Amino acid sequence: MSYRFGVITDRGIAIRAAVTDADYEAWNDVRRIVMPNESVPTIELLRADEGPDRLMLLAESGDNVIGSGVADKSQTSGGFVAPRVLPEHRRHGVGSALLRALLDHLVERGFESVGAHPEDDGSHAFALRHGFVEVDRQVEQVRTLTPDEPGAPPFDGVEFWTVAQRPELLQRSFALAQQGYADMVLKTGPAVVPIDEWLREEGTLPGGTFVALEHGIIVGYAGLNAWTDDDTRAENGLTVVDRRWRGRGLATALKRRQLAWAAAHGIREIVTWTQEGNEAMQRVNVRLGYVPRSISRTMRRALP
Repeated sequence: MSYRFGVITDRGIAIRAAVTDADYEAWNDVRRIVMPNESVPTIELLRADEGPDRLMLLAESGDNVIGSGVADKSQTSGGFVAPRVLPEHRRHGVGSALLRALLDHLVERGFESVGAHPEDDGSHAFALRHGFVEVDRQVEQVRTLTPDEPGAPPFDGVEFWTVAQRPELLQRSFALAQQGYADMVLKTGPAVVPIDEWLREEGTLPGGTFVALEHGIIVGYAGLNAWTDDDTRAENGLTVVDRRWRGRGLATALKRRQLAWAAAHGIREIVTWTQEGNEAMQRVNVRLGYVPRSISRTMRRALP
């Protein structure tokens, strides 16, 4: 869809589609300010996610970008939207206008429901005013690293490899990842991640992405992803253990190896998100020294 320029408020704010690389950079700049605790995607990743369901918008006041938005298909069900407005330009109708454009796009694409992930109280109140209701939550946990993080102790029964050592293990781990996604307790339904998206977005720090094998069979995976604009930060990707191996400490063993690798390579903070219902992984993280920082609500509403 090509969303045309249009004046949307009495303050002369205009909305248009983000198309060029410069537009994408401006879109990232808004995200960087509004969501300082999340990594921004590279232009290459944004381009790779382009498709008929995806719409990226910029809100402009004169020559200044003051907001952005994205709509696309969700990994769980229906679509999702994320209107974002710079703090000093809020409460002037910019967010509402962005949201209307994003919802119109999803209706045009045939979606029947839409989700959003507000993280702060103001965004939560905004979502409630526009008909969204809370259906789930995710917890952000953060681990601060020191240069002298201890190494991981031996673990009987499996051998550990990194994706840097054996690149083919990333694709081979996708089958186990699907098992993990199917077992996620999400009120919005199981996550569906296509393999091309998995290969593009998982394990972007291959040296810190660990795979556990039992007699050559993958039984555990722990991904580590780069923070695109800060080499001292990283984000945990998926951590999943084969059902037969759960409860034996394998997830802890994988993540201990990650922490030691990250500390040795200059990373000083690792961020991870886990959904409510996955308290087992949250407890693993707490035992490893992660602390909670924020809550992201999953909210949904029907579309006309």
